[in-house]
Amino acid sequence: MSETNRSEVARLKERIACEYQAANRLFTDFTPTARHTYITRRQETIAAYFQELQQYVTAEEAAAIVSQVANDAF
Repeated sequence: MSETNRSEVARLKERIACEYQAANRLFTDFTPTARHTYITRRQETIAAYFQELQQYVTAEEAAAIVSQVANDAF
């Protein structure tokens, strides 16, 4: 993998981590009525990052990256 690809993968991993952290904060910072919309938006954003990751790595590698970031976030 080229240095540019590694940088992009690292950037996307960081963005995905931020989305998971934002979703985690939902359980302490938001009212129950905001939860569904907020979580849906986080999931949609993570899905977009997953699609973008596939420009740099295989679908299997992208899934593994997202899974690992999710595990680290929780």
